[in-house]
Amino acid sequence: MARGSKKSYTTKQRRQAKHIEDSAKKSGKSAKTAARIAYATVNKQDGGGKLSGSGRGTGKHDTSSSKKGGRKASKARTTKKSTTKKTTRKTTRKTTKRKAKS
Repeated sequence: MARGSKKSYTTKQRRQAKHIEDSAKKSGKSAKTAARIAYATVNKQDGGGKLSGSGRGTGKHDTSSSKKGGRKASKARTTKKSTTKKTTRKTTRKTTKRKAKS
């Protein structure tokens, strides 16, 4: 498959790239730059084309930013400290003067 060919992308990935490309064009990018940005974004999210022949590998961890956000948010929710303040009892040490033996 020639470099730059989009045959290895699924229809969903192509549709996502089209939406991203339209958004980039609206913000004033050229058509070529918008297409580059769109497929770079899809690659970042999905790890490239998903159809056979695209040389896709099977990674253990999905580290795309769209997946990280949910994990980070739920982790923050579970590790959040309670807002109730516990009162601690202060212990004071009393010093006593010892009499010197004469």
